[in-house]
Amino acid sequence: MRTLLSTAIGKKLLMALSGIGGLGFVLVHMLGNLQMFKPVGAAQAMHEYAVGIRALGPVLLVARAGLVALLLAHVVMAVLVTRRNSAGRPVDYAMRRPQTSTVASRLMRVGGVVLLVFIVFHLADMTFGIWHPQFTHLDPYNNLRVGFSRWWAVLFYLVAIAALGLHLYHGLWASWRTLGARRDSPTPRSRNISVILAILISIGFAAVPVAAALGLFPAAEVRMAPSHEESTQGSQPLPTASGDVP
Repeated sequence: MRTLLSTAIGKKLLMALSGIGGLGFVLVHMLGNLQMFKPVGAAQAMHEYAVGIRALGPVLLVARAGLVALLLAHVVMAVLVTRRNSAGRPVDYAMRRPQTSTVASRLMRVGGVVLLVFIVFHLADMTFGIWHPQFTHLDPYNNLRVGFSRWWAVLFYLVAIAALGLHLYHGLWASWRTLGARRDSPTPRSRNISVILAILISIGFAAVPVAAALGLFPAAEVRMAPSHEESTQGSQPLPTASGDVP
């Protein structure tokens, strides 16, 4: 493994595999968010979704550790590949004229930095409630509704989603090439699967902040599930919580 990772193809293989693993998480996360659009009981569905994830216990910890490992592997390999490429051409071209590269491929580094900053902000804002104006534990519906009442947060999310779309468009195609699943083509810009996935995922993620900014999600109370301590003490009335209550 050490010998493989010392080579350029080994680094690209790990970057491709970690990227595909990250795609799986992105798809699941997007589908979970789209429950915001349920015509009836969206707030309760989002709450039960959050409670269900928490109920995984040790499995959730393992999943989170795996996601962190995937992210670190992807970022570290990307940095190493970039440094290797730069070392191979210490003197840059006098003039650059892209022949078959796309805008997405030329913006991969910038987009990657934007996504890293976004991940930190997103976790602090929507998971830990550090910067959120009115955060309620296990109430993602109202957290999203209130969080996206801030115009700058919506703008930042849309910029990050655009970066994600471009990253997926080029990254998926490059991953298939690295893994040998796609051969050389006389039309290298033809990337139908990557285009479709990038567009669908971008629209799926952008729909929630845009709808929230337009006021399409009404305030809703959630019947909160009892904690483990409460459930062991016997039957007690279940409290309610809403994003409108501090």
